[in-house]
Amino acid sequence: MKSRLIAGLVSALVALPIAAAPVASADRDTDFAAQLHGFGIYGQRDFNAWLAKITCKRLTTGVDADARESAVFLSQNLARTTTTEQVWQFLGAGIPLYCPEHTAALTALAGDHA
Repeated sequence: MKSRLIAGLVSALVALPIAAAPVASADRDTDFAAQLHGFGIYGQRDFNAWLAKITCKRLTTGVDADARESAVFLSQNLARTTTTEQVWQFLGAGIPLYCPEHTAALTALAGDHA
């Protein structure tokens, strides 16, 4: 009986991170949407989060060599009314939130203009 209890607890603990993961992701997507709204960037929350995640994947796989190329990709996929400044704000909010390992892609551009 005690071994069944332990097995049940272990199963519950293993399942806990799997069950909690979507909640963390949803909160991150909501936080991202709130940041975008502060910049005047609207649209479907899920689409904007997906676009940020795709941008990260493009940087990871080398499809985009740097943040400039990511900005071009975003400008082609965000609403036509999105300004250049808003594209960079989207990128500046998305990278730290969804792929902080690529923050250097943003800071490298800042160094280019220093």
